[in-house]
Amino acid sequence: MENGAAQPVIVAIDGPSGTGKSSTSKAVAAQLGLSYLDTGAQYRAITWWMVTNGIDIEDPTAIAAVAGKPEILSGTDPAAPTITVDGIDVAGPIRTQEVTAKVSAVSAVPEVRARITELQRSLAASTEQGIVVEGRDIGTTVLPDADLKIFLTASPEARAARRSGELKGVDVHSTREALIKRDAADSSRKASPLAKADDAVEVDTTELTLAQVIECVVTLVEEKRAAK
Repeated sequence: MENGAAQPVIVAIDGPSGTGKSSTSKAVAAQLGLSYLDTGAQYRAITWWMVTNGIDIEDPTAIAAVAGKPEILSGTDPAAPTITVDGIDVAGPIRTQEVTAKVSAVSAVPEVRARITELQRSLAASTEQGIVVEGRDIGTTVLPDADLKIFLTASPEARAARRSGELKGVDVHSTREALIKRDAADSSRKASPLAKADDAVEVDTTELTLAQVIECVVTLVEEKRAAK
């Protein structure tokens, strides 16, 4: 390539929560000069909006009817990713236990998935240098033509230990139960379930440190870039 400019590369990183997905994705994007998108935050943002506006989370029809209303903007700088809904910074509020408990139900509504998927595709298409997009259905549904697809896994025990470390004052046992319940909900939903794409590289992070996972993914991206 002239001037040593690297080809833009689109990387999809999927997997259940607690696998180190966000930390890995952000670090890889920062190291390689790519944009970064946390798609889970977008689903949390639309869930936060539904909760804040008193929409009945038990009623998919009610959710579908207003799925197009909130304006969700994602900043894609891996060093400082931002998310706003209707101009309000929701980076903090979307991480509450209340939103976490309701995000699977909101995410399962096809109209919500269609809306958020559209946002994700337009962000990925508009990036100049490339992007790391993390979520649960990126390689299978959102960006099936991604240059590289990675599926992170880890044992439920390892994931629960990590999550309870992130969520202060939460015990590992209840976290493990909640994770398994959410996995089941996300894997069995009709609209783009959590699943590993056929052409994804699986990385089991159970026995790896975060630095090792980052190194592994960076190597995979660099190999893919070199082959483009």
